[in-house]
Amino acid sequence: MNRDEILAAIPHRDPFLLVDQIVERTDSKIVCTKTFSGKEDFFAGHYPGYPLVPGVLLCEAAMQAGAILLSGCLAQEAPGKVPVATRINDVRFKRMVRPGETIRMEVELVERLSGAFFMKAKSTVDGKTAVRFEFACTATEPKQWT
Repeated sequence: MNRDEILAAIPHRDPFLLVDQIVERTDSKIVCTKTFSGKEDFFAGHYPGYPLVPGVLLCEAAMQAGAILLSGCLAQEAPGKVPVATRINDVRFKRMVRPGETIRMEVELVERLSGAFFMKAKSTVDGKTAVRFEFACTATEPKQWT
């Protein structure tokens, strides 16, 4: 999936778009990547002298991948709605992610109950788990800000 297709699937934009490439996609699973160049602004303060990707951004990247996974069914069933996170559970950080590293995000749709989607995510670097967690989201109307 190219960048234009990613931009069409979710509302996120630079500098907060955290998915570079879709590697694999089925109806219930998606695999994507994101490379952190080291030029991102957050590295200046997290942490000076030993920059790390903030854990919350690792979670956000995987949730964006999950939103891309859901974009197909939402376009058919709930046009104009976007997935919004409603909970995150059992987050386990296992490995730090540094500038120049690429995360591989695997997100699986575990269950769907009416308008709620329950997913599990795992992000790895060079085959080693960086973070794993479960999350849920629901489809909602995007708000217009003026």
